[in-house]
Amino acid sequence: MACYKVEISGVNTSKLPVLTNKEKEELFDKIADGDERARETFINGNLRLVLSIVQRFAGSGENVDDLFQIGCVGLIKALDHFDRSLNVKFSTYAVPMILGEIRRHLRDSSQIRVSRSMRDTAYKALHSRENYIRKHQKDPTIQEIAEEIGIDKEEITVALDAIQSPVSLYEPVYTEGGDALCVMDQISDKKNKEENWVEEIALNEAMKKLPEREKEIVNLRFYRGRTQIEVAKELGISQAQVSRLEKNALYLLRRQLS
Repeated sequence: MACYKVEISGVNTSKLPVLTNKEKEELFDKIADGDERARETFINGNLRLVLSIVQRFAGSGENVDDLFQIGCVGLIKALDHFDRSLNVKFSTYAVPMILGEIRRHLRDSSQIRVSRSMRDTAYKALHSRENYIRKHQKDPTIQEIAEEIGIDKEEITVALDAIQSPVSLYEPVYTEGGDALCVMDQISDKKNKEENWVEEIALNEAMKKLPEREKEIVNLRFYRGRTQIEVAKELGISQAQVSRLEKNALYLLRRQLS
């Protein structure tokens, strides 16, 4: 998979434009008035976001041109549904939409045949999970998803496991207690265990502004998938302190992102 080539789907990635916040706001105003040229300019100005997400799937075995085009579909959907009144950065909203579109493609194109009912159960669970994360800024447990959609958690776990792409090491199988279990967690590969499976682009700048201890806790909890007990043991503090510092870090991140 030639993910570093200059041209993808006829787009010269080395010359992709970057929009300033002011330019984005001006384009949003024009788009709201039905300006199609502004809409096209905005989409082109966010193709780097699509490209950065596509590069996460370098090990999927899929054609990079196809993934880029599918990611663009997610970008367009994000633009169509974005609500500026929520005071959320567009990239924060768009990243899950683009990821979701690519992951749906990888699931649907999988050679493993999954029953329609099981696939529907998995999609309901994934939709519930995405809504929960947007609202609470953390992963729900399987039990919380089960209560939300009214399906047994055992059935949800089986359904989510069944739709995973067998070639992707970064797909989460299921989440329990805030910890995401990915395919790569089930095999021995030290290099992959050290890599983040969910690096939200919009959080990068906000993370830099956190106090060092809170930053370390967020990194261990949400980027490396550690439990609070494991974090407490590693940092030499109590679980209660980890919980308090984690809540404070999430509060600060929400403020930065708003």
